[in-house]
Amino acid sequence: MTKILVIEDDPTVRTLITKLLKAEGFDVISGTNGQTGIQLAQAHDPDLIICDIMMPEFDGYEVLVQLRQNPITARIPFIFLSAKADRTDLRQGMELGADDYLTKPFKRTELLGAIAARLEKHTAITQPYIDEMRRAAQNLNQLAYRDPLTNLANRIAFHHTLQEALKAQQMVAVLCVNLDGFKAINSHLGYLAGDLLLQAVADRLSHGFSKHCAIARLGSDEFSLLLSDVANQRQVVEVVQQMLHTLSEPYDLDGQWVQVQARIGIALYPNDGDSPDGLLNQAHTATRYIKTQRGNRYQFYTLEMDLLEAERQLVHNRLNTALDHQQFQIHYQPQVNLVSGRIIGAEALLRWFEPELGWISPARFIPIAEETGLIVSIGQWVLKTACAQAKQWHTRNGMPLRISVNLSARQFRQQNFVEMVAEVLQQTELDPDLLVLELTETCVMEDVETTIVTLKQLQSMGVHISVDDFGTGYSSLNYLKRFPINTLKIDQSFIQDIMVDTNDAAIAKAIIAMAQSLQLKVIAEGVETAEQLAFLRQNGCYAMQGFFFSQPIPGEDFEQLLLADKRL
Repeated sequence: MTKILVIEDDPTVRTLITKLLKAEGFDVISGTNGQTGIQLAQAHDPDLIICDIMMPEFDGYEVLVQLRQNPITARIPFIFLSAKADRTDLRQGMELGADDYLTKPFKRTELLGAIAARLEKHTAITQPYIDEMRRAAQNLNQLAYRDPLTNLANRIAFHHTLQEALKAQQMVAVLCVNLDGFKAINSHLGYLAGDLLLQAVADRLSHGFSKHCAIARLGSDEFSLLLSDVANQRQVVEVVQQMLHTLSEPYDLDGQWVQVQARIGIALYPNDGDSPDGLLNQAHTATRYIKTQRGNRYQFYTLEMDLLEAERQLVHNRLNTALDHQQFQIHYQPQVNLVSGRIIGAEALLRWFEPELGWISPARFIPIAEETGLIVSIGQWVLKTACAQAKQWHTRNGMPLRISVNLSARQFRQQNFVEMVAEVLQQTELDPDLLVLELTETCVMEDVETTIVTLKQLQSMGVHISVDDFGTGYSSLNYLKRFPINTLKIDQSFIQDIMVDTNDAAIAKAIIAMAQSLQLKVIAEGVETAEQLAFLRQNGCYAMQGFFFSQPIPGEDFEQLLLADKRL
């Protein structure tokens, strides 16, 4: 209903206009003076104002000036009423911004005609503005509740949908989906390829599961799905297994084919929580837990995971100060030549003794150090300490042993990494020929071209390069030929069952043969039995390390092995 404000100090005229307009179906409010009229206009935002000019203290001109200065009331159509018909008055009103001017007494048709004309003109002027505002509101709604890359619901919208689903008090499942190797896609193929992958994943989820699930992208490579009115866990497992299969199919990223695996953490209502935030947190916890398990691609949340998460947080907190409090140690595992049986080098392995928690396994704290970035400063300390130890052994005993130091991917990707290595060698005065830097196969396969440049810079300094855990990263032989490396280390997972698993034996033989053809040396890790040792010797492996000869030991104990000239 159109709302009209009448500002008139004469009660008779005000009453007549009010009755007339109400009879025509208008919603009418009225003010008895100029000050009251301004207040009513600001409070009620009328569609049109009819105002008398001649009013005591606060006349119609002043009312119009005040309303035109306020952005809220400036656009309201304004009609003056006056008992005077002087052209000067008319001009003054129009110059101030009035839309029309009626002289008292006026006819009913004149008043209604003026109102109709003003409203029609105002609509014609403001409708495009209103339409634009409506479009802007729709765009804001899109930005507020939709993910701009995939057009899926975002975290806010998903939270609201989940909140509504919980009101039904039926069993629901919240799924958290992460993609393995997504960062590698960005590194290898570029961020555009990463965006294409996310869009493709969103498309598969939407086409395959939107009939049964609410789907959202929460950020980066993290998607979440809501299964409502679930009958039992078996039903959830069926959907999850189908989802894993769907997402594992190869993706065409603008002519480049890639394949990724998904991890899915699952939380159930009401078993695992009764709020959107609680259920999402539990699903996230289950997803993180999958990283610690071999082979699992999906996992239901359990209370035990909270204990592991609490323990992880405790380790994280203590790790922040471990380096400053000098809690780290380096143990050295001998590397032994399989022909001479003598020690030819050592791998420097980080150990952490926390006064309250005791010895903390590297498997527990290294991943946390990687995630938080602490691995960079810790890795630099390991490199410097190990190089200093190797220099000491050389100086004291005349034994030029090569020291192998593991590098994390994050450490290796630091812009100043090569300069840092050169500075450590200069400070410790260690011959670069005695330093071996070990990178995992997965690490060297990330951003291959940059990796080759960095490795060549290190090689030009005289540093040796070793590829650790070889056989687990599925690197291409074509790429391997391009890497300036010196040594391959067979992952201990192949050595463990080498005498009973023909596949592991075949892989070990193939790695040794391939390395020999590329003029690379091979070191086998995790050798624990005489039978394993014999197999490696028979097949031409260069060296070994493992508990069969010695576990990792402190520097002082390692030096005793050197002095005793312990051999295989």
